[in-house]
Amino acid sequence: MTAQVRTYLDHNSGAPLLAVSRTAMLEVLATTGNPSSVHAEGRARRKIVEDARSVLAERLDVAQNRVVFTSGASEAANHALSPLLRVKGRERPVSRLYVSAIEHPCVLSGGRFGADTMEYLPVSESGVIDTAVLEKRLAAHDHDAGAPMVAIMLANNETGVIQPVSEIAGIVRGHDGYLLVDAVQGLGRLDFTAASLGADFILLSAHKIGGPQGAGALVLANEAVAPLPLIRGGGQENHHRSGTENVAAIAGFAAAIAELPVLSMEMPRIRGLRDSIETRLRSLSREAGNRVGEPVFFGEGAERLANTSCFAVDGVKAETALISLDLAGIAVSSGSACSSGKVGKSHVLTAMGVDDALAASALRVSLGWDSTEDDAGRFLTAWCDIVGRMG
Repeated sequence: MTAQVRTYLDHNSGAPLLAVSRTAMLEVLATTGNPSSVHAEGRARRKIVEDARSVLAERLDVAQNRVVFTSGASEAANHALSPLLRVKGRERPVSRLYVSAIEHPCVLSGGRFGADTMEYLPVSESGVIDTAVLEKRLAAHDHDAGAPMVAIMLANNETGVIQPVSEIAGIVRGHDGYLLVDAVQGLGRLDFTAASLGADFILLSAHKIGGPQGAGALVLANEAVAPLPLIRGGGQENHHRSGTENVAAIAGFAAAIAELPVLSMEMPRIRGLRDSIETRLRSLSREAGNRVGEPVFFGEGAERLANTSCFAVDGVKAETALISLDLAGIAVSSGSACSSGKVGKSHVLTAMGVDDALAASALRVSLGWDSTEDDAGRFLTAWCDIVGRMG
């Protein structure tokens, strides 16, 4: 029997490891030494870490010492979401955290902020944050108690909807606040720098761009501001994050970052592939007659990432479709995937006002640089089979 051909269309969850990242990691794993040691082996590893830091700093156009390597974006979020900041060498309290209702759970949980010091910001039916509400909330903020902090994602992981981050940055600045931007899904898919985002803190993750899992970064984009350390100890990462650096993962992360200019050139092709999938999904529903409803594409009325399509077809439950697609060799996600791997209610779609029954049918197709017309064809064939069994 021949092995089943697998089609991976879940790049927003994690992209396949790039060959350049694998090579970089293997080269590091073949050596030894602690990057904090002063001997030759330690210095060699320190050079790998600092060279990687330089790659990320150049990509975001920030000073090299503003890049802090972490175990991933979740750690970076918990580090940055701090009710106490160091501003120009002095501690400044942050009394309230304002987060959009569609944030990733690592931000939505509030980091080191207590639940009673958080406020959630609504989004439109298209999944775009309501900037008028943000302006109103910040205008009413009690600055005597401390500064406000706002946390917004650049692009949503479920719907791909892109947020007006630069506009939000202007609002936050106007109210003497601090802005955290989760840029995990935007890296490699959108062209941005730290300055164009206007953020104080930026979250990044390696495995979304073809780097290894377990590596990420917190970019301290505002040179005057830093959160108090989350992990204390030996004072690594310029005293921002203690613990011996994961040199191999950091090297793999930097290798993926260096590859982004080439990979980003694929975005127009990927957008065309995504659009053709959506067009065909509409056709398949029409061909199915009254067996299933018309597909609803969440966030379609807003600007979206070129690689992402989150949709639902009334009558086709996500859990059933996921199993059927997986058995057919197709890997996609539910729009409501949770950390346990089960299908649950999507807080993103709920925030967008999507009916619970329709949200239960949400699926996400997220393409990558290696996605092809054949991949799209296999997905559509499998979907056609699912629809054909309805009725």
